[in-house]
Amino acid sequence: MMDKQNLSLFIKSEALRLGFTVCGIAKAGAVAADEAERYNNWIETGNNGTMQYLERNCDKRFDPTQLVEGCRSIIVVAMNYTPLQKIDGIADYAQGKDYHYIVKGLLQELMKEINGITPTNGWAFCDSAPVLERYWATQAGLGWTGHNHQFIIPGKGSNFFLGELLVDIELEYDTPFTGNHCGNCTKCIEACPTKALTKEGFNARQCLSYLTIEHRGELPENIGRSMQDCFYGCDCCQAACPHNRFATPNTTPQLQPDKELTMMTKDRWLALTKPEYKALFKHSAVERCGYEQLMRNINELYKK
Repeated sequence: MMDKQNLSLFIKSEALRLGFTVCGIAKAGAVAADEAERYNNWIETGNNGTMQYLERNCDKRFDPTQLVEGCRSIIVVAMNYTPLQKIDGIADYAQGKDYHYIVKGLLQELMKEINGITPTNGWAFCDSAPVLERYWATQAGLGWTGHNHQFIIPGKGSNFFLGELLVDIELEYDTPFTGNHCGNCTKCIEACPTKALTKEGFNARQCLSYLTIEHRGELPENIGRSMQDCFYGCDCCQAACPHNRFATPNTTPQLQPDKELTMMTKDRWLALTKPEYKALFKHSAVERCGYEQLMRNINELYKK
């Protein structure tokens, strides 16, 4: 059986082979007190809007050893989603198949490889459980949370999905990333069309991604003027980030848009039927929105 140093190196090597861009490992345990306080303050001020799931299970959110019994190590991976081509209307991350299943599926393959070396119990997550993903990615030495509240990997940018394997084995842990390499840059804050980003923090209630995906009911009056060319999500803060000049297009087949999506036009979006929607976004993250809500967004955008 491998020692923990060689096993950790094996895990990272396998993660890259499977298609992840980077992999780091953090020691499981309770999050730092100031991180828990920051999160609680954000919730108490209502900045999470109607996303009530963010208010639940904070005991597990602040201590992953309560989420997965016996958890000793957190393996954190990142997968690049920078698109080969920009498609108007849909945020970059949602142009291919649903990332939740892609990342979790690959993490489960990684788990099988680990079990081929040593018996291991654990669970895979990707934006699917009360896990403070950006915090643990920082603890695993991968990068930092920028002023745009996106996770930034040095020399690679922020167009990444994060995923985690919570396992019951002890591994060799990476040095947590320290500092914030955004410096005095405020380009993301200046680029935010609804001022959801400020120097003080992030208000999801004003964010176009929240409004077009999570928010049910009517949109704020004249919000279409701020939507630019996107009716599902928003990429403004990432497009403005200087760190994304290092971004390179992803080559993951499942993340590439279907040909039908690349052929959509304004007129075709406005005339989109429910059966067409189902066919176009089958197994896509856009399914989260639903047909009626997507058409609400499309009509709001194009009436401006």
